[in-house]
Amino acid sequence: MKHRIERTLTALTLLLCAHAAGAATIQLYETGPAEDASFVRFVNGGADELEVSAKGSQARIKLDAQQPVSDFMPVRAGTTMQGTLESGANKQTVDISVQPGEFASVVGLPAKEGLQAVIMREQPDDFNALKVSIGFYNLDTDCADAGLLAAVRNVAMFEHVANGAVARRQVNPVPLSVIASCASKPTGTAVDLGTLQAGERHTIFLLPSANGPRLLHAVDKTAR
Repeated sequence: MKHRIERTLTALTLLLCAHAAGAATIQLYETGPAEDASFVRFVNGGADELEVSAKGSQARIKLDAQQPVSDFMPVRAGTTMQGTLESGANKQTVDISVQPGEFASVVGLPAKEGLQAVIMREQPDDFNALKVSIGFYNLDTDCADAGLLAAVRNVAMFEHVANGAVARRQVNPVPLSVIASCASKPTGTAVDLGTLQAGERHTIFLLPSANGPRLLHAVDKTAR
């Protein structure tokens, strides 16, 4: 199990700031039974360390090669939040509002202008305690007709996923390795997901790199 990023309760409560009266700080806890919980996480889609900060706060999350994806953190639905992604000398501000029941991933990607923030959104409704949920996020503009294959036999799990699109399906809890496909051809290096466990949710990010398309695997977890 991967070590979680720094996520003390103090840091979590200060991570993002709302553009509301008095710029009140969002408390990063579930919003309570009267509202559907909403969640946001951050993803380092590049090779260098990515630091995430909140406007008006000293709290920081550092995402690197050892821990490139944060846990999902509960936020107040419908509230606009602002943060900053920083990698080396490059900075990118991002504004995000998450709808009730929505899971949003803010991905920091290297770009010609330095750094780009891309927001990927899902409204999960596919929980099955006997299956494993696999999501595929395509963030590589250079991968035509993107897909994901079960490695070894090259059996298609996802096909024709457009850039910026999200696809998800249920699979059996078995050992699984995957490889990206572009224009229906296996591309890049296979990623071993290990033995999948029933009831789990996973996300596979297709990301650009200097060496071509690459995959990043994350187990979807919520911060506690």
